[in-house]
Amino acid sequence: MSQRTERRGIHVDQSELLCKKGCGYYGNAAWQGLCSKCWREEYQRARQKQIQDDWALAEKLQREEEAAYASIQGAQSTPPQAQPGQASLGPFSKFEEKKTNEKMRKVTTVKKFFSPSSRTAPKKALVARLREAQEGKTPSPSISRQSSMETDRVSRDFVDFLKNLQKPGREIHKQCRAFIESMGNKKDLGADELSECVQDFYQNMSDRLMSHFKGSSESVERVMDQVEKYIMTRLYKSVFCPETTDDEKKDLATQNRIRALHWVTIEMLCVSMEEEIPEVSDNVVKAITDVIEMDSKRVPRDKLACITRCSKHIFSAIKITKNEPASADDFLPALIYIVLKANPPRLQSNIQYITRFCNPSRLMTGEDGYYFTNLCCAVAFIEKLDAQSLNLSPEEFERYMSGQASPRRNDSEGGWPQTAQALGGTTTTTNHVLTELHHNLELLSGLSSRQEKLMEAAQSLQSDLVSWQENVQHEVQGILEKYPLEIRPPAASAIDADNVENDRLPPPLTPQVFAG
Repeated sequence: MSQRTERRGIHVDQSELLCKKGCGYYGNAAWQGLCSKCWREEYQRARQKQIQDDWALAEKLQREEEAAYASIQGAQSTPPQAQPGQASLGPFSKFEEKKTNEKMRKVTTVKKFFSPSSRTAPKKALVARLREAQEGKTPSPSISRQSSMETDRVSRDFVDFLKNLQKPGREIHKQCRAFIESMGNKKDLGADELSECVQDFYQNMSDRLMSHFKGSSESVERVMDQVEKYIMTRLYKSVFCPETTDDEKKDLATQNRIRALHWVTIEMLCVSMEEEIPEVSDNVVKAITDVIEMDSKRVPRDKLACITRCSKHIFSAIKITKNEPASADDFLPALIYIVLKANPPRLQSNIQYITRFCNPSRLMTGEDGYYFTNLCCAVAFIEKLDAQSLNLSPEEFERYMSGQASPRRNDSEGGWPQTAQALGGTTTTTNHVLTELHHNLELLSGLSSRQEKLMEAAQSLQSDLVSWQENVQHEVQGILEKYPLEIRPPAASAIDADNVENDRLPPPLTPQVFAG
């Protein structure tokens, strides 16, 4: 990763993202700068050379063993060395016959994958499950239930998709199931061997589909996406961050490294984004969310989709800030800043998982491959980040890393405070950090005095309320004592006793009796 000394910031030539073999595809740091196609060729070439070296060593050891055996037999027997020589030809001829059979026993990887599983497979699986239970590695019921539901849903979707292909769909489903069963018997293999198996299956399946669809790359890609989703969902728990690798150790190292770089700011990386703009801030939050969400996906293609969405949000934020389309030189520093702010969980494991088990065509070309290559470059830059990368002196970088000091923004100049040593010793700059610190202390002092006054007023109000309550109770009690309440029964009186005009009323009517 080249850096320009005359330009503060991070710059990567686009040619450095391509394969070192010059094939035109995107390279990957995990493949030593090669694309997946060239890396597989190099890997197979190295593997073949290793096999040949092993055969040569085995033949050498066999010859030495036969020679030692012949010399011992010759020393112990009375006849000449004809008998030991003939006796030694038997084992050696058997070894030659065995070697010839091994060389001739070359079958395609697909035939190996599609061969029926051995009868001991269920027993081995049962023993493995019992061992995991004894070691306490059994997942919780809720996690197992959730993964089982997702696996069932993906299986149903895969079957529904293959129904449209009719007979080829049934054959594809049969081959995928056979491959998954064969992978269940290869749990002891290393991560590279598992990756080689999956990539070989992808390649053979793609070749068959290409011949079936008569060169229609779009149809092949659509089917391969579904195949990858089905296979990797079923194999996720056994191939993601396997115990045979140090992926978990790398995850912890990267996470601690990003935590130690929490002080790195957007100005130090020369990122062309203004987070004060609401639209830019929203895109930054969405980018952080997408790169964190990558860990929750199980399919390599879905993890790549999270990286792609994150990158597009970064491009949108830069475009809003600059009022012009973002360039590649603007994108990588912004991506590094997003990764530092997000500190994605299990970042190295996710990158390795995508590298090992993703459909290689996605990593070699297209926007997914471009964004993923930039993410690998960003992680590599974070691991090697030093004082020179941020235009800081080694002393400043060490103080920031150890937590003894923290950089502050220089609002008046829009830059960062520089020491006299950084300016060549010719000028003396005021310590803006101390000025801002004193200003903050004065604000805190003012807030403290205001809080004290507020507490005094609150306590005074509380005492006034208590005294007012006591005074009211005392006054009510005094009135009750001075004017006691007397309840008298009412006097009985006629209905018209209170009527003052009774004298003016006519006399009451006298009843008259009529003879009947």
